[in-house]
Amino acid sequence: MTAAEPGSPGLSRPGLRGREAELARLRALVEAVRDGEGGAMALLLGEPGIGKTVLLEETVALAREQGFVVSQGRAEELHELAPLASLASGLLHGDPPLLSAEDFARLAGHHDQRVWLVERLAQLIEERSAGTPTLIAIDDVQWADPLSRFALNVLPARLFTSPVLWLLAGREDPDLRRDGPCLTTVPLRPLTDAALAELARDALGDDVPRKVTELLDGSGGNPFLATELLTGIAASGTEGHAPPERLVLGVRGRLAALRPGTLDFLRIGSVLGRAFRLGDAAALCGRPATTLIGELDEAIAAGLIDDDGERLVFRHDLLRQAVYADLAPSARRALHREAARRLVAVGRTPVDAVPHLLKSAEPGDHEAARLLGRAATDVLSVMPDLAADLALRALELIPPHEPMAFAAGERAITALTRAGRYARARETGDALLARRPPLDVFARLQSVLGDTLWHLDDVHELTRRTTAGLAVVTDPAISARLTARQALARSRGRDLDAARSTGERALAQAERADDREARVVALWGLGEIALNAGECAAAVAHHTALSAFDAAFLPEEVVARVHLDDFAMARQLLGTAGDAPLRPAMLMWAQGTLHLGLGRLDDAEADFVTAERLEADLRVPGNLVNIRVNRGRLALLRGDRDAARHHLEVVRAAMAERPNTGNHAAHQYLEAVLADAAGHHAAAAERIRSAQRDHPFVRWRILRTRCVDAVRIALRAGDRALADDLAAQAAAHAARNPAVPTAQGIAAHTAGLVGGDTALLERAVRALLTGPRPLHLAAASADLGRALLPAGTAAAIPALTRAYEVFVQTGAGFEADRVRADLDRAVTRSGRRAAARPRPSQGWEALTASERKVARLIAAGHTNRSAAAALFVSPHTVNTHLASVFRKLSVTSRVQLTRRVPAEADGPSGDG
Repeated sequence: MTAAEPGSPGLSRPGLRGREAELARLRALVEAVRDGEGGAMALLLGEPGIGKTVLLEETVALAREQGFVVSQGRAEELHELAPLASLASGLLHGDPPLLSAEDFARLAGHHDQRVWLVERLAQLIEERSAGTPTLIAIDDVQWADPLSRFALNVLPARLFTSPVLWLLAGREDPDLRRDGPCLTTVPLRPLTDAALAELARDALGDDVPRKVTELLDGSGGNPFLATELLTGIAASGTEGHAPPERLVLGVRGRLAALRPGTLDFLRIGSVLGRAFRLGDAAALCGRPATTLIGELDEAIAAGLIDDDGERLVFRHDLLRQAVYADLAPSARRALHREAARRLVAVGRTPVDAVPHLLKSAEPGDHEAARLLGRAATDVLSVMPDLAADLALRALELIPPHEPMAFAAGERAITALTRAGRYARARETGDALLARRPPLDVFARLQSVLGDTLWHLDDVHELTRRTTAGLAVVTDPAISARLTARQALARSRGRDLDAARSTGERALAQAERADDREARVVALWGLGEIALNAGECAAAVAHHTALSAFDAAFLPEEVVARVHLDDFAMARQLLGTAGDAPLRPAMLMWAQGTLHLGLGRLDDAEADFVTAERLEADLRVPGNLVNIRVNRGRLALLRGDRDAARHHLEVVRAAMAERPNTGNHAAHQYLEAVLADAAGHHAAAAERIRSAQRDHPFVRWRILRTRCVDAVRIALRAGDRALADDLAAQAAAHAARNPAVPTAQGIAAHTAGLVGGDTALLERAVRALLTGPRPLHLAAASADLGRALLPAGTAAAIPALTRAYEVFVQTGAGFEADRVRADLDRAVTRSGRRAAARPRPSQGWEALTASERKVARLIAAGHTNRSAAAALFVSPHTVNTHLASVFRKLSVTSRVQLTRRVPAEADGPSGDG
């Protein structure tokens, strides 16, 4: 019963005829993971009956022989909506199971936080697989539920350093990310004539008639069809139809020999899916389960179904399809509708009933519409795209003139907006409004559409619609929501005093109506207004109240505190976030903003990379432009113009795909600094003017601390008016924030540059010495030193030395080299300062200080989670660092990493 040795000329044992090459590739993967070469993934792809399941089970057996912990499961067609059901079918079944039922139950309680759930799942798998290779195999992945698909798209990349082999079998490519472990795609093609001949000899003996060979040609090389055909020939000869019609007729022949009750039982089973519970079939038959024992025994004896101890399973899905195909279409529809009704009646969730409703519901079916609506609500936080589809289907079932259509439409707008399908959400809302709903319904729809219009960046339309809704609304809670949305829209306008008044009125209305949604939006709007106005203390107050009321807004409080220079509290807040299931992408953005302010450039880069990856996981790249603008600026600080230009190309593409007024200024800033670096000073100044198209430069929060850059660009272009304007904006911002050292320092710095005033530059340095931002201090010190050089080197050297040392310490190598050149001119001994040595791209010396710390912890046996705890960062950040470490050290597993990490401790500069 063993397979042929790799490379041997003979064919493998019965059941694996013609699959020697594919089996050899899978065996090599098993052995590679076993030998510590890192994680891997294999996809078995092919049509039904082509042999995917046989190969998957053979690989499972090989892995068990090699000492793997094995989790094996199967996705099912009619369970494709239940969150995480497909992945659970594997993780909870094994000897021993990879996860306990208790582990999984704790996870399932947070299924509404996808990224958090997958990270927790990864941590558990990582801990279980430590020191032991693991195989996670899932068959029929084409039917995986959306949350399992999300997890399968993210988990392999998250666990690429662990000895985990993922084996997925399906009918089509599941389109998984390609940034995870080594992916091996194994397409299963039709069997060769030689393999078919071996199958025939297995079934019929050595003497195979020519007629059989001709019939086998009709199987198309499909091993299941060929085997069924040979089974039929062995039983009744060679006369009959060609496959695949022969399969249906063959099954029909088997069914004809069954008792009528057994036939009904199998047909109902085919409606319930390939695997089904006896109790569900009994309920649909309208009989007690105990009265179906005879039918069950007969079906098993006929070779149509098996009993796995928990459920009944059609021996192959093609058999189920053949039984199902023998039902008249009207009978199928009626049985699916009854199945949905019965499942709900026995206490199953609407999600369990949905697959049947989608196959049976017709316009006017109010019960189906209600169940679809409830299912959409249930899965909204897990898979908003699926929720949107279900909500739209529910809306289609309701006649347009009926009042419940508006409630269904509201649900659809909410789901479409959450899924990022903003244009369809707006279209759906406008279609409902065109039906001239009652006035309160009109106001409610305008309130729901407010979130859609905000994401579309159409604040003018948002203002118009909220005004229209407020003119007719009578419900106090809806009135408060509309007013709060209007305040949020006005936060983007020029009259921030009027916006603030609207926000305060909305908050008062929300408190009177005791409406949570209105209170959240009102506080959010007030925080946005304060930040846009440059009132940092007020922004912190509003965002603190907001995050206390709704912890999901904690990242906004962190960013507000960074603007206030309250870095200590910002770090404390990030520490309290811990493992809470918050908005991880926004949390990483906030952490990156903090690290950038602290001059921890490597950590900031890792944070922004992680934030972008998390947004890509969720397919909602809302912050992509700002992330890439910051990464472009980091690249320029290091002197990597090619990387900066790449980030600019990404920004341009994002702006072309989805123009956004709020991102225009940040885009123009990056265009300006790159043009300036290339010597195109006039063009750079024009970009700075363009950044002020909608609002003054300091109005844009991401640019507020970049005012010195903008002034330098204006001065190099000879545009004194632009420089004066920018310096005046910085001074006004400082006046609004007298207790913020960065604001005071930037105001003095810009004024000193514009006026050539060393006293103002000295004031800037003094202010920034009391603040938390080393890069701003270094920039002011460098400009002070350069300004003092004409008066004598003695005064210039301390300022230039401080600037040089800070730039080197933070990793801003390009700026450090510029200051070093000034220092060389200021001192009599040439070469007093060595140039900042560029970091190599490969090897241990290529690692940043943070990457070295992560590498040492992982090599010492830490998991990502325990390493994150030791470094006071998130596991997401550790994973980003680890991916970089593996790339720079050219390793593929933790075992290899352990061998590469130097045994001796780093020197003083090693861990920074």
